[in-house]
Amino acid sequence: MADLTGELIDGRYELIKIIANGGMGTIYEALDTRLDRKVAVKIMHAHLAQDEQFITRFIREAKAAASISHPNVVAVQDQGWNQSGIPAVFLVMELIEGSTLRDFLSERGKFSVTETINYLVPILGALSAAHEVGIVHRDMKPENVMISKDGRIKIADFGLARSSTLGNTMTAEASVILGSVSYLSPEQVQRGIADPRSDVYSVGIMAFEMLTGERPFVSDSPIQIAYMHVNEDIPRISSKGIKLPSELDDLLALATNRDPDKRPGSAAEFLAALRNIQIKLDPKRQQMSLELDLPPRQEEIKKSKSKMKSVKEPSRQITAGTKRKASKRVRRNRYIAAVLAFAIPVSIWFVVIGPGAKVMVPSVVGANQTSSIEKLTKLGLRVRTTEVFSEDLSAGLIIKSDPEGGRKIGEGGTVNLVVSKGPERYLLPAVEGLTIAAATELYDKLPLPKPVVIEEFSMKIPKDIIISSSPKSGTKVRRDQQVTISVSKGVEQIALNSYVGKQGDEALNSLVEAGFKVLPTYAFSETVPAGAVISQDPNTSGPLPKASKISIVISKGSEYVFVPNVFSLTESKATGILKDLGLKVSIKRMGTKKVKNVTAVSPNIGSRVKRGSTVTIQVG
Repeated sequence: MADLTGELIDGRYELIKIIANGGMGTIYEALDTRLDRKVAVKIMHAHLAQDEQFITRFIREAKAAASISHPNVVAVQDQGWNQSGIPAVFLVMELIEGSTLRDFLSERGKFSVTETINYLVPILGALSAAHEVGIVHRDMKPENVMISKDGRIKIADFGLARSSTLGNTMTAEASVILGSVSYLSPEQVQRGIADPRSDVYSVGIMAFEMLTGERPFVSDSPIQIAYMHVNEDIPRISSKGIKLPSELDDLLALATNRDPDKRPGSAAEFLAALRNIQIKLDPKRQQMSLELDLPPRQEEIKKSKSKMKSVKEPSRQITAGTKRKASKRVRRNRYIAAVLAFAIPVSIWFVVIGPGAKVMVPSVVGANQTSSIEKLTKLGLRVRTTEVFSEDLSAGLIIKSDPEGGRKIGEGGTVNLVVSKGPERYLLPAVEGLTIAAATELYDKLPLPKPVVIEEFSMKIPKDIIISSSPKSGTKVRRDQQVTISVSKGVEQIALNSYVGKQGDEALNSLVEAGFKVLPTYAFSETVPAGAVISQDPNTSGPLPKASKISIVISKGSEYVFVPNVFSLTESKATGILKDLGLKVSIKRMGTKKVKNVTAVSPNIGSRVKRGSTVTIQVG
C-alpha cells in the first residue's frame, strides 16, 4: 500500500506519519479532527479488505478488544472502512508515545531476574483481564508490548488482524511473520487453535528471551522454527548458565511445556505463581502479613501422687482358757457372712459367664458395613441394618449404631446399624432431540421438580425440539435439583432493509450487527458515488433467516480519472500518485542526474483516461 500520509480517513482521522509496518497493515500517527487528539490508526492491507472472512472476524474481534478495560492494555477506540480512494479497513487505537519491548531488548540484550519479573507482572495482568472476558491475544511478542515515556507497559493488538492460515503467513509474509512464529505455541502451529494457555506459552518464550538475550529456536526459515516448537522441548533457562531461583526456573519450564495441559491454565494462574516468587525475592512487596507471631500453646500436665495412710486397728488379745459365749449379734453376723460366701461367687458367675454377662459394643461408625457386621457377630451379637442416603459418607459405610460404641449390651443382644446408601442422586435422562412431551415422560419417573422450559433460536435444531438441558444429560443430581430445558424456536427471522444508495460502511455495519453474513464486492460506477451501495441481493423488506448471505456491491467511483499534474515531481513521488489512481506508469529516463524529476507527461495533464491505462512520464 502506498504512503497515505496526509489523507483524511473516514472524514475524521488525518494521517500524519507512518510509525510502524506489519504483516497485516501500516500504523500511522494521526489526528482525530473531531476530538483534537492524537491517535494511532492501523490501515489494513488492501488484499485483506477484500477478504469476506477477514472483515467479519475483524468487526467481531475489534468489538471484543474494545471491551477490555485495563491500564496495561492499549485501548481500541474505533474501527471502520475508508471509502475515499482505495477502500481500506482501519482500526483506531490509543497512541502510545515511547518504545516497544523489542527496542529495549535490542538495546539491553537481556534483563536481570528482578527486571524480568517487573515486566512480566503487568503483561500477565493485562492478559488476565483479557482471558477473563474470553479474549485470547494469540500473538504475544515483544513487538506488541509498548512502553510509554512515563514507563507504563501496555499490550497492543488483542486478537486482531490475524491471517487465516500459518502456511499463508509463511510464504507471502515470511519476513514479517518470522518474529511471530518464534513465539507461537505448538497447538497454534499444528491445529490453528489458541486458548489462554497459548498466551501463557508465548509469555514464557518472552521471559526466556528477556533472561537469556536469545530466542530458544533460531532459523532463517519460519517453517523450521515452527517445526522446532512442535517437536523440541524449550531448554530450561538454568541450562543457559543463567542464575535464577529454582521456583522461577520451574515455573517458566511449565509455562513453555509443549503439552498445554501441563502449563498454568491462564495468565491469572501464571501471575499468581509469579507474584509468590516476587514476594520471596523482595518481602517488602508484601504490604501486610496475616500471620501472627505467637508462641505455641503449652499445656502443663501435673501428676498428683496419692499418699497412702496406714491405719492400725487395735488388737485384742484373748487369753488361753478364756471362753465366752457368742452374743446374738455375733451369731447373726456369722450367718450373713455364710450366706454371702455362697451368694457372691454365684453373682460373679451370673455376670461374668452366666446369663447376665455383658458385651461392650465396639465403635463402628465410619467403618465398612461388611467388616462391622463381622466384628459384631464375633462378639455374639446380632445385627440389624437400615439403609439411608447420606451426603457425608460413601455407600456401605456406617452412619450410626444403637447402642453406641462403648456401651454394654447383653450377650446375644441386637445392634442396629444405619448404613449409608451414599448421596441421593438421580441420573438425568438424555433428552436432546426429543419433544417436550417425550422428555416430560422421562422426568416424571424421577423425584425431581418439574423442569423449567426456555426457548431459544437455533440454526441447526428444528422448532419444538430440545436443544440441551442444564445440568447436562447423564449428570447425577440431587432430589431438589432444578433442571432447565432449552427448546428450539427454529431459525431466527430478521427483517432485511435495502441499503442501495447508502454508504457502504453503514450497510456493512448494519447487516453484520443484524446477524447477516455479508459478501461485499467493489465495482466502478459512472452514476453511483464512491463508497455508496450500487446493488444488494436479496433486496427485499421481508424477513430472512439469521446468517443468510447478503451480497452488496459498493462503488469504487468512476472508472475514469484525470491525469494529475505531476510535472517537476520526483520520479518516485509521481509514480506513487499515478499508481494510487489505478494507472500504470511507463518511465523514460533522460540524462545522468541521480535524482530525476518529471519533464513531460503523456497523455497530457488533465486528460480523462480509463483506470488501468498507461501514463508515460519523462524524467531527467
